Amino acid sequence: MKEEQIISKLLKLSNKSYKKGEIPVAAILIHNDKIIAKSYNQKEKKNDITAHAEILAIKQGARKLKRWNLTDCTLYVTLKPCNMCMEIIKQSHIKNVYYLLDRLENKRDFTKTNVTKLNHIKETETYQQLLTNFFQNMR
Repeated sequence: MKEEQIISKLLKLSNKSYKKGEIPVAAILIHNDKIIAKSYNQKEKKNDITAHAEILAIKQGARKLKRWNLTDCTLYVTLKPCNMCMEIIKQSHIKNVYYLLDRLENKRDFTKTNVTKLNHIKETETYQQLLTNFFQNMR
């Protein structure tokens, strides 16, 4: 699957999350060049502090593959994973994680930063604007 297709799907999931009043973060898990899991933040909906996009996608992928060790999977995320999600990623042995936008100290201040391994400036700016709108309008 091409990176551009994955990013397009991430942005659609982020928009879905935004429309539902969730912080617009999305994650897609790839195995053997196929999407096996995708999710977006659902903390509000599930009243669950751990319902981050990354964790939900990892759990979904583990169920689908019927194993917790996801060494041969790759995770794509819109926003750099938080510490909690990074620990889950490490515990599941996912070796490659790609994200569009860095996480900053002040959640309400998202600025254009270096994109790690993904060089899709237009999509990054679109996602950055979605996040900015969320924190300005929803919170």
